[in-house]
Amino acid sequence: MSIVTERDVEYMSRAITLAKRGWGQTAPNPMVGAVVVRDGEIVGEGAHERFGGEHAEINALRVAGELARDATLYVTLEPCNHHGKTGPCTEAIIAAGIVRVVAAVRDPNPEAAGGIARLRASGITVDCGVCEREACELNAAFFHSFVSDRPWVTLKLALSLDGAIADAERSAGFITNELSRGEVQRMRANVDAVAVGVNTVIADNPALTARTIPPPRVAPLRVIFDRSGRLPPDRTLVQDQESASTLVLSEPDLSVALRQLRVRGIRSILVEGGAGIAAVLLEAGLVDRLVIFQAPVILGRGALSAFAGVASARVAGAVRFPVVRRQEFGDDLMTIYALHAV
Repeated sequence: MSIVTERDVEYMSRAITLAKRGWGQTAPNPMVGAVVVRDGEIVGEGAHERFGGEHAEINALRVAGELARDATLYVTLEPCNHHGKTGPCTEAIIAAGIVRVVAAVRDPNPEAAGGIARLRASGITVDCGVCEREACELNAAFFHSFVSDRPWVTLKLALSLDGAIADAERSAGFITNELSRGEVQRMRANVDAVAVGVNTVIADNPALTARTIPPPRVAPLRVIFDRSGRLPPDRTLVQDQESASTLVLSEPDLSVALRQLRVRGIRSILVEGGAGIAAVLLEAGLVDRLVIFQAPVILGRGALSAFAGVASARVAGAVRFPVVRRQEFGDDLMTIYALHAV
């Protein structure tokens, strides 16, 4: 094992940035980035950009060419050691003459794991754990799928400064700005399903499509939680089956409903409201990431509180959720909270 340096963190951070090129395109495989460094200079970069395409390591080694010999490879996930849609990355790394590999995190997939052991057996120095938290967060749904029987759940809420998701008159319109809504589209593009409760369908008639450029490789399944069978047949989610498929779940227990989705192959789901569904999910401990988009407006008396259905807590005992990330979108502020670890 070698000493991990600040430069190692710098290069791995670059690899994580590269991995995001696969946003919405690689599932069910993870997003992976790779950087080849020789004599302190980046000589090759690559990412796994689309499901079925070359892995990040192969793309980075191809760019580096002969400069990969005696170089260090930084990769956000343990190199694979099996024959899948592509050959083992370990063989290509060994053949390229790489002398050191720095991996952010081990691969949880038993079919693909074993790369680190194979590289070390060939005499290559391998360090693992650099920027591990960031790498796991990037592919949270992928890691979660190996330890849970339900999808990775992200709950998104758009709020006013006073915590409301609708005004007193429940009038139509957006609380957040266009930039925030564009980020929500991007979030939809990287999940297997987007869900709302039937009350939201009745009130807002959403389309729940991922309108991004490029579009997601597979359009996310649109899910409606409708325990009472009140879904009107004239709603867009019912009428439009060309943009994406829609599934109506009548199961009263959301934990059971989520397990049903996992059996269908859904590993990640973005829940966009409303307040009733949000409360049930939060009360049941079924939310992994809570994403709040807060707009600089106050809706005041009678407005619909996002958390009115959540059980009260004493100030002294209230849970403080770790912040994963904060980002401004114009005058809106997005905050992502971690309710569970990856």
